[in-house]
This record gives sequence, structure tokens and C-alpha cells, in this order.
Amino acid sequence: MRSRNLIESFNNAVDGIVYVLKTQRNMKIHFLIAAFILILSLFLDFSRLEFIILLFTISFVIVAELLNTAIESAIDVVTSTFDPLAMIAKDVAAGAVLLASINAVVIGYLLFFDRLSSYPFVVLQKVQRSPVHITFIALLLVIILAVTGKVITGRGKPFHGGLPSGHSALAFAAFTSITFIAFQFTTPRITAFISTLALFMAFLVFQSRIETGIHSFFEVFAGACLGLFVTVLIWQAYFLYIR
Repeated sequence: MRSRNLIESFNNAVDGIVYVLKTQRNMKIHFLIAAFILILSLFLDFSRLEFIILLFTISFVIVAELLNTAIESAIDVVTSTFDPLAMIAKDVAAGAVLLASINAVVIGYLLFFDRLSSYPFVVLQKVQRSPVHITFIALLLVIILAVTGKVITGRGKPFHGGLPSGHSALAFAAFTSITFIAFQFTTPRITAFISTLALFMAFLVFQSRIETGIHSFFEVFAGACLGLFVTVLIWQAYFLYIR
């Protein structure tokens, strides 16, 4: 009986995690980022202590999101009308998730920045003098492919809604081009800083398209991948075959 209860408790706990993952957009984002970070960590030389810190940080964010959802659900069961105390409880729970996320960003910066700052420059060392029109070609091609994707899927208008998000595609295409161009004129550390700022602006576009309800998460994510990969391929093709 005890073993059966333990197994049932474990299954219930897993069901709770699955429920939050299915219903909460933020949890989906947390899981995607966590998966990406864990895969990336396989290629970096982390010590045991650093890897433990990384796992703890990821778990801390996910646990905070689980507790936030649990508190919101409990409050919704108790009251269906506006209650200032209920609003405070929800805001405090959301604040806990925000602090956990900020903590994760800071720790991620400390763990990854020095290691990753040198990797892109192995590829970017080939960049000596790149014509500006390569960037415009990349952006134009991204726009064409984004509009074509909307026509093929029949979702949204050329510059509003649909799959993929054109704004997200352009934002990440611009981020990629800024990274390549900045390397020519600055030191690796300054280039990494400029690239980080560009990535932050691209993520703001990513987030705004979802918050305004114009796009779903998948549509924006597809646009980001389109802009990123197409621009990288164009620059690589130029350096390898044209230049």
C-alpha cells in the first residue's frame, strides 16, 4: 500500500508539471531555454560545482513558476470576484518568478559569457571587409521568405499575423548581421556586448508580438529561427564561396 501511494504521489507530481507545461506559456519558455542551456553546457568545460549551480538555477526558476501557478489556481478556487488581497498574492507570486529569472540571467552571464565570447570569433575571424549590401540582401530575403510562408500556410496577412512572424524574423536577422559586422570594427569583448544588446532588442520584438496577441509563440519562434538561420547561411555563403 505504501509503495502504491508513493508511486501514485510521484505520478500526481508529474501530472502537475505536465499540466503547467501545457497551460502556461511562461513555463514552455522556461523549458525551451533550459533545454538549450543544458545542451550548450555539454560543449563547455564546466566544473562539477559550476554544473551544480547551473542545475540549481534552472530548477529554481521552474519551481518558482510551479508555485506561482499553484497559488493562482488556489486563489481562483477561493474567489471569482476582484479581491485586493488576491491580487497582491498573485503579484507577489509573479514577483518571485521574476526574481528567480533575473537570478538565472545573472548566473548564466557569469557562467557562460567568458566561455562563449571566444567561440563566435573563431568563425568571425574570416571577416575582414564585408560589403554592407550583404546585410540588405539578407533582410530582403528574410522578408520574402516570411511573406511566402504566410501565403503557403494561408495564415495572416503579409505584414500582420500569420506564420511565421515577419517582425521576429527581421529582428533576429538584424541581430545576426550586427554581430558579424561589429566584429570588424571592435574588440571581441565589445562585439559580444553589442551582440548581446542586439539580441535583447530582438527578444523584445519577440515578446511584444506575443503580448499584443498578433502572433502565437510558435509563429514568433518560427520567425526568429527563419531570420537567424537564413542570415547566417547568407553570410557563410559569402565568406566561403563568394568572397
